Amino acid sequence: MVAVVILVALAMVIGGVLGLAAVRFRVESDPLADKIDKVLPQTQCGQCGFPGCRPYATAISAGEADINQCPPGGQATIDELAELLGVESKPLNPENGAESERPTVAWIDEAICIGCTKCIQACPVDAIVGANKLMHTVIADECTGCDLCVEPCPVDCIYMLPVDELAGGWQWPQPQADTRSTNNAAVETTGDGQ
Repeated sequence: MVAVVILVALAMVIGGVLGLAAVRFRVESDPLADKIDKVLPQTQCGQCGFPGCRPYATAISAGEADINQCPPGGQATIDELAELLGVESKPLNPENGAESERPTVAWIDEAICIGCTKCIQACPVDAIVGANKLMHTVIADECTGCDLCVEPCPVDCIYMLPVDELAGGWQWPQPQADTRSTNNAAVETTGDGQ
């Protein structure tokens, strides 16, 4: 019983010290970088030249990067960043890539996949699951469509598909009204009247 009391007291002291340290040594984040980061699409693709959206936001805030380096965000994100920062909007820098007309998601042809894990290593958001020498698959809801998994694949079994072509975006077609029953009723009505 004494050991439990000692451990609880020790835990309380250590917790108190950590709590004080968190308050005393807290690092203030840049509020402008926070606002910029909220505008960015959070694809973490690295096409902007930075390892993720937060480092890119920090670089924009510090004046070290331009606002037109995000292909996944496209022109809409550039315009929103320009408005936020009070600068003139500009077109997407072609050196960083091209804006996609429709959102895409990676799809792996599992019949061809050899399980090399190179796509898993390239994925910045851990949207690909699988094991060494076993087939891999993409968690479509987690995939940001950054294309980083396509190039390292040695057997070219990864394809970027528009989001609406996947099973999750597919919907049953709307049923058509049955015009035969209304036509038959009209024929019967005219038939009774003769």
